[in-house]
Amino acid sequence: MEKKIELLAPAGTCGIGIAAINCGADAVYIGAPRFGARDAAGNTLADIDKLCAHAHRYWARVYAAVNTILTDDELADAQGLIRKLYDIGVDALIIQDTGLLEVDLPPLPLFASTQMHNATAEKVAFLEKVGFSRVILARELSLHDIRAIRAGTQVALECFVHGALCVGYSGQCFMSYAIGGRSGNRGQCAQPCRRRYRLQDAAGGTVREAAHFLCLKDLNLSDQLDALIDAGITSFKIEGRLKDMAYVMNTVSSYRRRLDALLDGKILLKGSSGTAVPGFEPDLDKTFNRGYTRYFFPGPAGGCSSMETPAYRGELLGTVSRIAPNHIEITTDRELHNGDGICFFDAQGQLQGTNINTVRGRIIVPEKLAGIHAGMPVYRNYDHAFMQQLKKRPARRHISVRLCLADSPEGFVLSACDEDGITARAELAAPKQPAEKQQQAAATIEKQLAKLGDTDFICAQVSIAMEQMYFLPVSVLNELRREVIGRLAEARKLAHPKARGGAIKNNAPYPEKSLSYNGNVLNQKAAAFYRRHGVAQIEPAAESGLDLHGRCIMTSKYCIRRELGCCLATAEGGALPDDIFLVDHEGRRFALRFDCGRCVMEVYYIA
Repeated sequence: MEKKIELLAPAGTCGIGIAAINCGADAVYIGAPRFGARDAAGNTLADIDKLCAHAHRYWARVYAAVNTILTDDELADAQGLIRKLYDIGVDALIIQDTGLLEVDLPPLPLFASTQMHNATAEKVAFLEKVGFSRVILARELSLHDIRAIRAGTQVALECFVHGALCVGYSGQCFMSYAIGGRSGNRGQCAQPCRRRYRLQDAAGGTVREAAHFLCLKDLNLSDQLDALIDAGITSFKIEGRLKDMAYVMNTVSSYRRRLDALLDGKILLKGSSGTAVPGFEPDLDKTFNRGYTRYFFPGPAGGCSSMETPAYRGELLGTVSRIAPNHIEITTDRELHNGDGICFFDAQGQLQGTNINTVRGRIIVPEKLAGIHAGMPVYRNYDHAFMQQLKKRPARRHISVRLCLADSPEGFVLSACDEDGITARAELAAPKQPAEKQQQAAATIEKQLAKLGDTDFICAQVSIAMEQMYFLPVSVLNELRREVIGRLAEARKLAHPKARGGAIKNNAPYPEKSLSYNGNVLNQKAAAFYRRHGVAQIEPAAESGLDLHGRCIMTSKYCIRRELGCCLATAEGGALPDDIFLVDHEGRRFALRFDCGRCVMEVYYIA
């Protein structure tokens, strides 16, 4: 059986989801009205219903995220919400809380959220046994890790390939909750990892001045898709339910192009129907990113952080060569446009920005000149011409169809067969008038039947299978075409593949016998689930009200020592004190511990 490869895109809103489908996404994931891991990205059921209707025209899928941990009081509401999501036609459910496996759910396929920290073959194999049909892998896995998981499991594997990275293990970062009560596991992360910290020694002395030590660049595995396919990944996920439409359109179009080029050379299929043609040239540097990293793919490496800024600086234009009272001159080989946005780092190391009012070659008149000086690098973080292309020339997606016109005893019949093998036919009684000019009649037939206009279809071929060439009025041809395309669209609805799934109740042993607060058990149903699977000791989730002072609030494969060239496993390890601390602008201290045996960094909340 041929394997299908899925390009999975974020849908912060219904409109963005529709744009992602039009740009070639095989599936989108969208936040439900409640209980999503991005609290600010919830959507109404009506909007999700509308998105499903659009996606299903192309046999693309919509996955609903209900992936927070839940209190006992919320389980019934979540259960009712999931039933409504099933009724409107979502194709799968992304969840984190195992308490949902203990309640009666509709037969929806279940996807294990990356918030469950799916990082080992043993964990993924367990999730497969209890009914998950897909596991979304932890972002910090190496190629070796992914291969090991694939070798020990059969479940479908999804991985992130693009977008923002959590510096800590997903679902096991409690930094936001510890310092302000906003839990990432409850969809309310305040992103303290994007803030500036000073690096201090045990005595309080400054080791390094303030920087964004925990801020990672964005993931970009666009040149690693082939290796990921070979490692067993079948769904490639783009991060970004809080990103705008331009980001999603650009990123999806770029990855669609790269994936299609790969699939053409393998015995692999796209995960949905139709071909998307963007009206613009995709460029991953033109929309939001913090700079790019492969992170731990194929293995650990430095250069992962964006210590200077968590903001989007954009593409490097060049340097300021001259300053005048009302304009500047930039040494650059790039074309600039009125309305572009530029940015630069000021004397304090802060990213500042302004807009370009007028461009005259390399001379630009910015909205403001404050902070700009000769010799400084200048970046473009808004390309006006590119953004106008996105707005004015959106992508179009069409399903290929072949049409065949034949005669029947009463008149004519038009048959249609689309790229998925779905067929339809329309018959029309009409007088048969032999064509006096056969070539002209055939040309008219082909031209009129191929006019599929604003439908979901594009004509790949028109064939004529009549005993002799007849003259058909344009009105007859148009009526046959409209009728057969309408019937084909209805036939596609009926043939739309719909997966089923759900929890499997059994006693398969969980890989661990005890769970700390990292297990995120916030309700009695989740506790019962783990006990049934052999877990003897269960500590309540941090969100139950645990005091996290002195506890580990983040574990990360990213290591500040390695990033600064001071890895303890190398000769450079002594360049930093043994004991180092992060200190934020409010004076809170976080101790850093380095477990070189596991190659992880741990962050402890001290005070």
